[in-house]
Amino acid sequence: MAMQFYASPEQIMRDRSEYARKGIARGRSVMVLSYEGGVLFVAENLSTALHKVSEIYDRIGFAAVGRYPEFEALRSAGVRLADLHGYSYARGDVTGRQIANFYARNLGAIFTQEQKPYEVEICVAEAGLTAEDDELYRITYDGSVQDEQGMVTMGGQSDAVATAVKSRLRPDQTLAEALKLAVEGLASVGGENGQPRTLAAHQLEVAVLDRNRPGRTFRRLTGLALTAILDDTSGTTKDADIEEGLEDKPQPPASPSTPADNASGGPTPAPAEPGDPKPSSDTADKGDAE
Repeated sequence: MAMQFYASPEQIMRDRSEYARKGIARGRSVMVLSYEGGVLFVAENLSTALHKVSEIYDRIGFAAVGRYPEFEALRSAGVRLADLHGYSYARGDVTGRQIANFYARNLGAIFTQEQKPYEVEICVAEAGLTAEDDELYRITYDGSVQDEQGMVTMGGQSDAVATAVKSRLRPDQTLAEALKLAVEGLASVGGENGQPRTLAAHQLEVAVLDRNRPGRTFRRLTGLALTAILDDTSGTTKDADIEEGLEDKPQPPASPSTPADNASGGPTPAPAEPGDPKPSSDTADKGDAE
C-alpha cells in the first residue's frame, strides 16, 4: 500500500496564504477613504459591467480585489443578509460591522476547510454622521478583520499606494480633493522605471457614500463630472458642480426570487388589474435586457 503524502498543518497554512496573496497582488488596486461628505471608493477597472465597487445597503458599501467570481458571490450573499435582516427587524439594525463579521466567518471557514482559499480582499465601509464616525473594515482571504481609520488600500502594491497617500489625507477634504488624492496614489505605482502613471477617467470606477443624503447613499461618479475633476489642475471644481455626474444605479440583485432583489430601493411594479393585457414576450425580453 502506498503511503499517503504528509504535510504539517503549519506548512499547509503557509502554502494557502502564499497562494492567496499572489493571486490578490496580481489585481489592480482599490482605495477607500473618508472625506468631508462621505466615503469615497476609487478602483482601477477597465470594465463597465464587472464592478469592483457596489452597494450593500442604505449606508454600507462594498469594494474588493482578486478573483471576480469569488468576491461577487460574497457581495451577493452580503446583500441578501442585509436585506433579510433589515426586513425582519429594522433598516437601522443593519450595520457594516455585522456584514464584515459575516464575511470574516465565511472566508475563515473557506481558508481552513476548503482545498483552495478564496483569492480576495474585501472592504466594507459604512458612512457615519461625520468623517470620524465612518467605519472601514478590511477583511482578508483568511478571515482576518481590521478596523481601519480613514483609508483602506487593497490589491496590487497596496503598501506603496498607502504610503503615497497617508501623509496627505485629511478628514475635511472635499470630494474633488479626495478623488485627486486617491487617483494620484493609485497612479504612483506601476509605471515604467518606477515613474508615476496617468490614469484617465475610463480606467477608473468611482463611487461615494453620501452622508448628507437620506435613505440610500450609494452613488456612482461617471461621465463628464469625473473627467472634469481629473482634468482640473486649478482646484476650482466644487462638490456642487459634481452633482450631475452622480448616478443612482441599483446594485445587481443577490439572486432571483428573493427579497434582496429590491434591496437597492428601486420601484416595485404595481400589481396588474384584472383584465389588463399581458405584456408580449418582446416587451418582457427588452425589459430584462435593460
